[in-house]
Amino acid sequence: MPDASEKTRLVVVGGGPGGYAAAFFAAEHGMDVTLIDGEKNPGGVCLYRGCIPSKALLHAAHLIDDAQDAAEMGIRFGPPAIDLEKLRKHKDSVVSKLVRGLGSLAKQREVTYIQGYARFDTPRSLKVETADGEEQELSFDYAIVATGSRPATIPSVSIDSPRVMDSTSALDLEEVPDRLLVVGGGYIGLELGSVYASLGSSVTVVEMTSSLLPGVDHDLVEPLQRRLKKQFEAILLDTRVVNVEEDDDGLNVHLSGAPSGATERHFSRMLVAAGRKPNTDSAGLERTAVELDERGFVSVDEQRRTGEPTIFAIGDIAGEPMLAHKATHEARVAVEAIAGQASAWDPAAIPAVVFTDPEIAWAGITETEALTRGIDHEVTRFPWAALGRAATLGRNDGVTKLILEPQTHRVLGVGIVGRGAGELIAEGVLAVEMGAVASDLQHTIHPHPTASESLMEAAETLFGMSPHYVERKRRRR
Repeated sequence: MPDASEKTRLVVVGGGPGGYAAAFFAAEHGMDVTLIDGEKNPGGVCLYRGCIPSKALLHAAHLIDDAQDAAEMGIRFGPPAIDLEKLRKHKDSVVSKLVRGLGSLAKQREVTYIQGYARFDTPRSLKVETADGEEQELSFDYAIVATGSRPATIPSVSIDSPRVMDSTSALDLEEVPDRLLVVGGGYIGLELGSVYASLGSSVTVVEMTSSLLPGVDHDLVEPLQRRLKKQFEAILLDTRVVNVEEDDDGLNVHLSGAPSGATERHFSRMLVAAGRKPNTDSAGLERTAVELDERGFVSVDEQRRTGEPTIFAIGDIAGEPMLAHKATHEARVAVEAIAGQASAWDPAAIPAVVFTDPEIAWAGITETEALTRGIDHEVTRFPWAALGRAATLGRNDGVTKLILEPQTHRVLGVGIVGRGAGELIAEGVLAVEMGAVASDLQHTIHPHPTASESLMEAAETLFGMSPHYVERKRRRR
């Protein structure tokens, strides 16, 4: 820990994918860097309680589902025997390995790491309460704030009970409840709901809007919703939780708008997955000229600089989308700006992935966004029912589509639903960022048989040249 008389060139508050990336980038630029976070090593929510542990559990869930699907191929397995303690240890071991790796990388880059909590005292200094309870002061030339976000709450379900979980406690896998209510049909609710359903819970999802994954193109959501209807006990759209009461056996949940008319249902546990809110209320930002918008996000410019010239903000606190890879790239922009380089945040496409089964991924302009904003566009699709690789997997419940500029056929956006969509979307991101046109994808040789061919075939369908599919009616807006 630097003593109070020392001054660091850059202090980074928050050790997640934005914070540790900013610290590492700055160290590579030769800066004196101090990184502060409450955990023993860098990693943040994404690594400790978010992206990584949830994907470890989702992989286990997919293995269970694949074993059940194998019956259609003539391969039968017995009922899965699930060792929850061993599954938890596996998840924790994945996290521990990555955490240790980041700690080692911080040392190799000579980043000063402080385990503690920081609050700004002035625009050029902050106080740190270290893990051992000491309070010290650190001055700096520049600061990057990357304090992330936390689960949002819903007043109607805010009861103090271990039976009510958020996205963090749900990863602890204390038990597999007989009946689980998931409040929120966004990506967090569907991912964790899928995990518990595969492990044996009877899952009901309640979503206040008229569709799962609000804002995502309906034709991408539809294949997932069809599969989830088979896995979940119920999906209740246009439904709200009015009140929750606990009894000896579980939770009595009062609903409004339930399609079945049942206004009260009983569950063993409940998972509240109502999104996330930025952590901007505990860093002492009120002692600086940093400004927040009406939703609590820090207002930043194209270099991620706040209203305080010495302070930058990146990641979840700097606005949506709240995605780890967005934070990492913002970190690069902020560090380059501090280093005096010409740099600006101006991405044409930020990929998003829902790691359900099937996965959903998109980048650039969505069809829904194009329609809402009145953007002239053309859509071409390739259904995975015509994809050889999907047939070999027994999973033809996918679609790949391109959103194109009608006159030039420039790729404005890409949407994919299907097994492994998250691995495929990077090609779509590159196409949007590089200003590729449909013929670029059409004439790029893709390996056969792979799911990646669906991007090529979607482009070929535009020109009526796909050898495997003829689109009867292309839609143009």
